[in-house]
Amino acid sequence: MKKIISYILRFMTGEQLPEEALCLVGYTSDAADFSKYKVVILPSHFFDDGIYGTAQTKPALPLLQIEGVPFLFGTPKEELIGDTLVIHADLVASAFFLLSRYEEMIHREIRDEHGRFPGRKSLPYKAGFIDRPIVEEYGKLIRNRLRLRGVSIDEPPPAIRMINLTHDVDEPFYCRTWRNVGRLVLAGKNPIKAIRHKYGEPEKDPYYTFPWLLQQDKILQHEVGEDRCQVFFFFKAGGNTKQDKPYYDLGSIDMLKLLTLCLRNESNIGLHCSYQAGIDPSLIVSEKINFEEKIEMVTWFSRHHFLASREPEDMEYLPNAGIFDDFTIGYADVAGFRLGTSLPVYYINPVTRRMTKRLLLHPLIIMDSTLSNAKYMNLTADEGEAYCLRLINNIRQVNGELTLLWHNTSVAVRNGYLRELYRKLIISICK
Repeated sequence: MKKIISYILRFMTGEQLPEEALCLVGYTSDAADFSKYKVVILPSHFFDDGIYGTAQTKPALPLLQIEGVPFLFGTPKEELIGDTLVIHADLVASAFFLLSRYEEMIHREIRDEHGRFPGRKSLPYKAGFIDRPIVEEYGKLIRNRLRLRGVSIDEPPPAIRMINLTHDVDEPFYCRTWRNVGRLVLAGKNPIKAIRHKYGEPEKDPYYTFPWLLQQDKILQHEVGEDRCQVFFFFKAGGNTKQDKPYYDLGSIDMLKLLTLCLRNESNIGLHCSYQAGIDPSLIVSEKINFEEKIEMVTWFSRHHFLASREPEDMEYLPNAGIFDDFTIGYADVAGFRLGTSLPVYYINPVTRRMTKRLLLHPLIIMDSTLSNAKYMNLTADEGEAYCLRLINNIRQVNGELTLLWHNTSVAVRNGYLRELYRKLIISICK
């Protein structure tokens, strides 16, 4: 646990904090050690053997706060002992609870119809801070306390340090197979139009919105710089469940043309792990092998279909399959900060209490369907825009990272407000 605690202290206080300043922050209950530090965070009993993993570690609502910032364990008391400021709020355990998906480990009985832990059942949602990168706020509190003790350190400027524009290719085409033609005819569509879709140019397919998406992405990349804005497309390469439909062949002419378009625009290509692999994570290895054989290139990026990486320990399968950057972790039903942070964080397994630097989790902040789907947030266009702008501003205030997920199907013409919202968000981020 010592390595994880050291990592969390560094993660909270920020990579820009000089090492000599970080060494002035302690996490100890031994009063004899207080004088070594300018600021001490007093541990609760969260990590104690016999308590960790039990009902005793469930935070009580309403949460206590320090300067409007809610924390999960300890008390808001702060006291000066000698020259050391002792904080009785256990910010380390609070951050661990969020970053490790600890809540999902102790509440395995709470899952939705897809086996996912629902955002509406989460502590951040119930406690009212799902829209805040609270772990970054903990860091700001600690840095402020260091300044109060005479340590001269700079505060990161308000800015979005990195933007990940991501697109899951669940259904690349509306009608490019005979199965699609049959489906449309049975639905009462004109057979001739359906056949024209099948044999026409892919660019004329209603779901082939990739050029438009890339155009929007390029606008933002040009404005903020490609070093601060990356584009990702995630493609399926397996899965046999009904949720994995429609199946498509990465080696087909249409798909190779699409992949070429993405690569020509210098987009990153990643594996969209199947719904079936969410149920059985051991399938990730074979899906990645199939994926790389079909596209003839290596990838180390992934996102699970339906965001259905079900259990916290399932993430262990990713680095073992050669996946080192994952973009899955966000709630399907609520946009916001599932891990309590906007920043990429090393994977921490709450079951084994081990961390691996082989897997970096990039928190998903906003997914298109989360906003509009009647089963999820069910927001109007104006409500969706206002909520997204609030999340983006909260990231900007803590110098955080923004990851968006917009599907090609959601920006099809006459498919709701998500196309226009994506355009507006791109413009807003540019400002």
